[in-house]
Amino acid sequence: MKVRKAQAVWQGTLREGQGTVSFGEGAFEGPYSWAGRFEEGPGTNPEELLGAAEAACFTMSLSSGLTRAGHPPERIETTANVHFEKLEGGWTVTRIELETEARVPGVEEQAFQELAENAKTTCPISRALGPVELVLEARLTSG
Repeated sequence: MKVRKAQAVWQGTLREGQGTVSFGEGAFEGPYSWAGRFEEGPGTNPEELLGAAEAACFTMSLSSGLTRAGHPPERIETTANVHFEKLEGGWTVTRIELETEARVPGVEEQAFQELAENAKTTCPISRALGPVELVLEARLTSG
């Protein structure tokens, strides 16, 4: 069993305070704050980090599926748009839209779409997100 570690430190009140988040044994460390989460302030926020995790997981899963199907990709780029809304029960991640472009020599469009859809539903982060709606737009590119 693999255990991964991330750390968050917060100092001060919710609105005036600030924090840092880090993971990957020094691979990433960055600031986060109320303004970065609920306004347009600097730094990152938990929703962006969740989106980064989903985009990375999906992209790796798609690469694996394409390779197993005999179509190793040259390049895959994925963006995750995370919808964060205030609902009756509180702030909630309601939807993540994945937009991916892939350069994959020799793969047919239908096979690519099936493999992309499979990656969306089977990557570990997608499975961990449970009730969050995941939407996928996948495009093949040439050259």
